[in-house]
Amino acid sequence: MASLELIDIRKAFGATPVLDGVSLTMEAKEFIAFLGPSGSGKSTLLRIIAGLETADSGEVRLEGERIDTLPPGRRGVAMVFQHYALYPHMTVRENMAFGLRNAKVPGDEIARRVAQAAAVLEIEAQLDKKPAQMSGGQRQRVAIGRAIVKQPKLFLLDEPLSNLDAALRMRTRVELAQLRQRVDAAVIMVTHDQAEAMTLADRMVVMNERRIQQVGAPMEVYRRPANAFVARFVGSPAMTLLPATLADGGDGHARVRLGDGTEVATRVARTGLPEGALELGLRPEHVRVAAEGTAATVELVERLGERTLVYGRLADGQAITAEDEGDSRARIGDKIRLRIDGAAAHLFGPDGAGHHAEEPRA
Repeated sequence: MASLELIDIRKAFGATPVLDGVSLTMEAKEFIAFLGPSGSGKSTLLRIIAGLETADSGEVRLEGERIDTLPPGRRGVAMVFQHYALYPHMTVRENMAFGLRNAKVPGDEIARRVAQAAAVLEIEAQLDKKPAQMSGGQRQRVAIGRAIVKQPKLFLLDEPLSNLDAALRMRTRVELAQLRQRVDAAVIMVTHDQAEAMTLADRMVVMNERRIQQVGAPMEVYRRPANAFVARFVGSPAMTLLPATLADGGDGHARVRLGDGTEVATRVARTGLPEGALELGLRPEHVRVAAEGTAATVELVERLGERTLVYGRLADGQAITAEDEGDSRARIGDKIRLRIDGAAAHLFGPDGAGHHAEEPRA
């Protein structure tokens, strides 16, 4: 049985639509990340699942039971907020037990659940401290612990790492990955950080303009983006998209011509491509600085240790991102050559829909 079903969820605030017919099925114990820019509707969708917002229409079902008509406390859902929302005058133990006491859970059961959650999160030594005595990472663990003790069927995490510094965010990301193996529940995390989504999630739900743009495993979304928005949004740096027109040749696969005259032989089937303007999509790892190839001028060099990203501009003024060795000699203003791997290229039609290289036959 599916853990969670969202059926045609619609929501507007006054005259402003926020969600427009969102449907999704989530499997038991699955970890899903809602990923998208600000204003895409991802946080509103999370709040509708939690019962903190009411959908204008549609249904939310958890393990087959419709829950959008139930109050938040009876939904079998626990939410971890971005800003921790801990009571400053209470100890960690009291914060974690507060919701259970309100639900009239027996005292010995509360103590057992708090001790168990503290062990899972490795915060036993913090139980008698107050939030002000703890680091941001420890407070985040307490917020997660407060959710764990409720033994929910579904965890909802609203940008849980956004208040942490870079080093602590990385460490807490690892802890979340380990934690999901220890809890018997599905998890939905809202984030705008694609590294978090790609590291933690079984599937990503990419949202934009009130709708789901693509659902899939992280690398599936990265390798075969459904449309130009997903191509630009997933991946750091973003995929390069270059205006292109169909050229002659290609032996059943599309051969395209760029604005500077460069021709690229792709592995995208020519049959089925739409009429009209196309865009050629290239990930940086598929454009390499080389001795021969397409001419470009270097505008920025980003040295990352094991590799170097070279941001350049083609002769027709189009921006392109390429990859070079870690000890790259490229400098701003240099004239360089780029080798484009057409076999890994993508094409996007006038409607933005993605067309990808044919999968190799087994």
